Amino acid sequence: MVWALSLFGTAIGAGVLFLPINAGIGGIIPILVMAVIALPMAYWAHRGLARFVLSGSDPEGDLTVVVEEHFGPKAGAVMTVLYFLSVYPILLVYSVTITNTVNSFLENQLGVEPWPRWLMSLLLVGGLIAVVSLGQQVVVNVMSVLVFPFIAVLVGLSLVLIPRWNTALFTTFDPEVAAEASGQSIALTLLLLIPVVVFSFNHSPIISSFAVDSRQKYGAWADKKTGQILLVAESLMVIVVMFFILSTALSLSPADLAAAKEQNITILSYLANHFDSPLIQWVAPIVAIIAVAKSFLGHYLGAAEGFEGIVVKSSKGKLDRNKALALGTLAFMLISAWLVAWADPSILGMIETMCGPTIAIILFIMPMVAIMKVPALKKYRGHLSNYFTLGIGIIAFGTIFYNIIQLFV
Repeated sequence: MVWALSLFGTAIGAGVLFLPINAGIGGIIPILVMAVIALPMAYWAHRGLARFVLSGSDPEGDLTVVVEEHFGPKAGAVMTVLYFLSVYPILLVYSVTITNTVNSFLENQLGVEPWPRWLMSLLLVGGLIAVVSLGQQVVVNVMSVLVFPFIAVLVGLSLVLIPRWNTALFTTFDPEVAAEASGQSIALTLLLLIPVVVFSFNHSPIISSFAVDSRQKYGAWADKKTGQILLVAESLMVIVVMFFILSTALSLSPADLAAAKEQNITILSYLANHFDSPLIQWVAPIVAIIAVAKSFLGHYLGAAEGFEGIVVKSSKGKLDRNKALALGTLAFMLISAWLVAWADPSILGMIETMCGPTIAIILFIMPMVAIMKVPALKKYRGHLSNYFTLGIGIIAFGTIFYNIIQLFV
């Protein structure tokens, strides 16, 4: 049960704060579709990744080690790059998010004119990276303390919003009404929802450690036990997240959610600005700031590790992990995250174009390809769940091309 709660806690992060916007902007139909596919998506994908890690011959081998074993050293190097590309864009997303969330809080709740964006973004991103410099263990401890209070607040806010539920969402059963509210067809809304769902429900970084620990603890029963634990964790996650999405969507209208997307803020910031309720006005943005800061810190650790791994591997033994490399990594992360936060690109656009598709390769596509190709995974072939997971991964990855085409249309 400890691992189930750990996975559940890790899975629900700041990414969830964008899901009601993309799910509800197209009305009730995308929310209903998501309610049906969310659990199979999350469970089968993370179970597939766990099975892939368990298929390695080294009892302590992590994801990269197993990739090298099954596909060769070059694939291991590609995996290192992919891991970085799946984490680093998320760091950039949270750089923009923390700046917009704090600016919104200053303007709407405190009535204070924010400093120029270039300065505010530099102070916020620099401040968070300064926290990381206190040491990895400090960051991990702070994150672990904040996990369950954040989940409790999400559930609490969902309950507080119930008296504010209205019927605006149900008018969108008519596809024309839904298309007018979102500015796009239901089919396109569903297509662009997939990478955001992939992003929001992703907790692949912890799966490698979970699988290794399960193999050491359960031996031959590791596959069965990981499946059982994951089912509990993913079920809890989907129940909490879907309740939050449904409650926020029912308390607003598709037009409100479109406005939240246009303002480039989290759903909590929008709720705080929308409702005349002191509780929501003050609790929601503060929780959003804490949640985004927590997620930024966690993804900074992953992005920095991935960046250093690429540098060390590309040097072919000439460089190792030292203070100079750590300082160079910090400088790269600070400057790039600050510049992106200053530029203020669309957060949901970044998730659709960069975060969701790269996560889909590691979490949805690679394990399913391995099941088809790797002899050690042969017993898992032929299941409908494999094709469903692969299909979701291909759709999420394919949104890259849609968004690129849109740039030239």
